[in-house]
Amino acid sequence: MKRITMIMAALLVISLGVCAQTNKSKNKVLVAYFSATGVTRGVATQLAEVTKGTLHEIKPAQAYTEADLDWRDKQSRSTLEMQDKSSRPAITDKLPNIKNYNVIYVGFPIWWYTCPTIINTFMESYDFKGKTVIPFATSGSSGIEKACKDLKAAYPNINWKEGKLLNHASKKDIGNWVKTLSN
Repeated sequence: MKRITMIMAALLVISLGVCAQTNKSKNKVLVAYFSATGVTRGVATQLAEVTKGTLHEIKPAQAYTEADLDWRDKQSRSTLEMQDKSSRPAITDKLPNIKNYNVIYVGFPIWWYTCPTIINTFMESYDFKGKTVIPFATSGSSGIEKACKDLKAAYPNINWKEGKLLNHASKKDIGNWVKTLSN
């Protein structure tokens, strides 16, 4: 009986060790997003569910009003920020533990064919060394290609994976895209 108990205990210890190693190798995912109107938030929420990632909103210190987002107004806040390449709108709710994540999805709406300047604020607020960063976006009419190109040019030392425009994407569509990234 003692011998069986010892064997069972040894098997339990080995099993726990294997489980611990499996968990260590598993990617810890962060889904960080900026959403001015809620569209990108919806996609980010689904992406966090699919990846079992932590959801984090990139919040501007000063919220955007409807007038701020009027792209037809040459003096609107968003227009002025996008015209100034050095613009870095302040953000709140900084992540104290970004070092714990090794895969980071960064989501945003497309503004003027690229990402809003608040995304640059986010990218410059953390150390992404050794992390995989994957952009995703929503847009009324533009693609994500220029945004991806701009991000790669601005932050060449980051391990970027190809981004995707996720307009009207279902959870299944998002899951299929996530699967392609691990291949």
